[in-house]
Amino acid sequence: MLSAPLLSEDFDQFLRQEMGKELLRFTTAGSVDDGKSTLIGRLLHDAKGVYEDQLASLKKSRINRSTGPIDFSLLTDGLRAEREQGITIDVAYRYFATPRRKFIIADTPGHEQYTRNMATGASTANLAVILVDATKGLLPQTRRHSYIASLLGIPNVLAAINKMDLVGHREDVYLRLQADFLALARHLHIPAAQCVPISALEGDNIVARSRNMPWYSGPTLLEHLETVAIQPSSSIDAIRFPVQYVIRPDSTFRGFAGQVAGGAVQTGDSVLALPSGQTTRVRSIVTYDGKLAAAVRSQSVTLELEDEIDLSRGDMLVSPDAPPKASRSFSARVVWLNEKPLDLHRTYLAKHTTRQVKAQVTRIQNRIDVNTLTSAPAAELEMNGIALLHLKTNSPLFIDSYRESRATGSFILIDPLSNATVAAGMIGEDLSGSNIVRVGREEEQLSASREAITSQDRFKRHGHLPAIFLLPNGLLAESAERALFDKGFETIILDGDQIPSASMAAILNPLLSAGLVVLVVAGNIPVETRRALETLAGDSLFDFVTAEPPVTHQDLASRILSRAASLRLRQHSWTSERED
Repeated sequence: MLSAPLLSEDFDQFLRQEMGKELLRFTTAGSVDDGKSTLIGRLLHDAKGVYEDQLASLKKSRINRSTGPIDFSLLTDGLRAEREQGITIDVAYRYFATPRRKFIIADTPGHEQYTRNMATGASTANLAVILVDATKGLLPQTRRHSYIASLLGIPNVLAAINKMDLVGHREDVYLRLQADFLALARHLHIPAAQCVPISALEGDNIVARSRNMPWYSGPTLLEHLETVAIQPSSSIDAIRFPVQYVIRPDSTFRGFAGQVAGGAVQTGDSVLALPSGQTTRVRSIVTYDGKLAAAVRSQSVTLELEDEIDLSRGDMLVSPDAPPKASRSFSARVVWLNEKPLDLHRTYLAKHTTRQVKAQVTRIQNRIDVNTLTSAPAAELEMNGIALLHLKTNSPLFIDSYRESRATGSFILIDPLSNATVAAGMIGEDLSGSNIVRVGREEEQLSASREAITSQDRFKRHGHLPAIFLLPNGLLAESAERALFDKGFETIILDGDQIPSASMAAILNPLLSAGLVVLVVAGNIPVETRRALETLAGDSLFDFVTAEPPVTHQDLASRILSRAASLRLRQHSWTSERED
């Protein structure tokens, strides 16, 4: 019989082993009825992650849509409505562990109307498992969820080709779907993609290798989950420490609590406080279990500083030699989560790390059609929609791009009236044109970039090439400008009849250099002037003054919009010519 001290030592060793295991967060996604919940239930069951009382409850359940004694989907579909309808509505989180790793699973809905739930469940994932029904192939929801996975920066994507039992476990079917998915992954620039042929219902290649598919020699689903490299959520090695709370139990201690969002903090490190701009050093790193010599990314600690500096919730401690950008204007990919569409005239609250500021969306640059993986101009953004937006805030946020850091590159928008989270955003680029370093809470110092603005920069800002439209009358020009403006084009109208022919090219040249679409109203333009404009604008000159045969106002407007759409597609050739 073992003594009590020995049992205690064994238990402590067990706890140390469990604490030392890597944690992999992964999400599942796919179209309706692809078998996501069944897959997760089967994985939990075969990996010994289900308790006996849970199994007994499932066996007694009056709902069973499978042909076997257990409906594995009921392990994750916990809501009553989910069980009755046989669909996943909300995100279900499950935990299990193997001797190699610990896992947190987010089982997300497949319906298009629950796209926002999928984005929420995948936001913290290291890997995405996207199910593909072998009998149906890649569907619009497959592309939708793959796009969201790439948008959220999930580095590893595993395509589980499910229901192989319904296609006779045929290798040619798997190889065709594997080629289709890997082509999609390359198109979306997903860093690492893997495919596995499975049958969630029968357990083929989930935990145990399938005897029905001897032609497959790759890893099983669990083997891939246990061995895939877990990449950090940030490529930034510099310190990022958003202050969450100031701790001052007495006059002898003043610490700043928070979670390390980037890099590693060590005792003695020099840190820069934002927005005050003051520098100091870390005196000690304090936790509930005692002091540490260093704290790494995702670790929650309290920092004690050597100097008494002004810091409060929402401020940030960073590396002095590699600070984030302090910006009040930036672009972001946004998933709209609210039933009420985006209102460009409303002020929202932007919550970024521990900082909350007022924010307004100034422009919808384009809306993403995740079914075709293309972008197009848009005047509104509704629930489940994804778009590239431009935002402005009333005070600066300390940002990195989302591709560099999920923690400091993401934010949410909140409706200040209902307190509802209306959007989740992934920061793209700083649009302020300068790096802002606060030297005081009420004062800002601007440091302008000395690099010349190129036509490539203009294209990225406006989302279209500059152009000249020659139009026969002012009425058509006004209606065309309104239509183009509503679609996101930067436009201006000039009365060509009031401009001397010799000055026309000189006036239009700076407008084109600024990236504008110029609508020139002119009843008659001399041949020499027209040639000068052709030299200036090239194939971005559209002449509707001499349009033959005679067309209606409506037909002209339609042609103008069609020509304008091409300005979003021809960036390389035009900008190359301008740079040369």
